[in-house]
Amino acid sequence: MMTALLADYGVSISDLKKNPSAVIAAAEGAAVAILNRNTPAAYLIPAAAYEALLDALDDIELVRIIKEREGQEEIEVILGDL
Repeated sequence: MMTALLADYGVSISDLKKNPSAVIAAAEGAAVAILNRNTPAAYLIPAAAYEALLDALDDIELVRIIKEREGQEEIEVILGDL
């Protein structure tokens, strides 16, 4: 069975264990597929990419909430009363 590799680079778990810092440096900020018997077992992504991914997911959730609330009756709130 063929499996899509969703990264430009791949490395075996064994090679990752030997020198994780070298793998990260060699990827130069790109995602790396961690392979177990030539099948992706996990993906290693830079912290900045992970943070951007979480921000994008949060934005998608906020858009969903906004669309869900469109057309609802507005409630006026006075901040001093809170």
